[in-house]
Amino acid sequence: MLAEERTFVAVKPDGVERGLIGEVISRFERKGFKILAMKLLQVSDKQAEAHYAEHKGKPFYPRLIKYIQSGPIVAMVIKGYGAVESVRHIVGATNPLNADVGTIRADFAQVMEYNVIHASDSVESAEREIHIYFNDDEILDTWKTKTEELIEEDELL
Repeated sequence: MLAEERTFVAVKPDGVERGLIGEVISRFERKGFKILAMKLLQVSDKQAEAHYAEHKGKPFYPRLIKYIQSGPIVAMVIKGYGAVESVRHIVGATNPLNADVGTIRADFAQVMEYNVIHASDSVESAEREIHIYFNDDEILDTWKTKTEELIEEDELL
């Protein structure tokens, strides 16, 4: 059985500007994921630097910072079974030219630098990124879906 996980997703400035927020959210909801937190925000210097800390010193780092701050983003905490891997599959490869048909990046992005969406690449990255954008009291993780209740019942048998 896959473990329930939380992951971080952000509709990047180009996705917000193009009106793709609803389309992106609906793909995750149709898959059965729960959105535990969501907000529209302008990324601060501190948040941008923390988000892209692993790229600091690389030639493209300043462009990453400039881009993520070029407009508002929609930050989300998403929960579900195998959420990190599954969400990344829905999102598609970082380079839209390599993304599978039907993924968000294949459908809505043309170039790697402006690829509409970010999704955490591991459970550890997800927890780090969630805490860059959300305080614990902003994450509503107290309700259960019927599917979760059924799975928990099955595990008790």
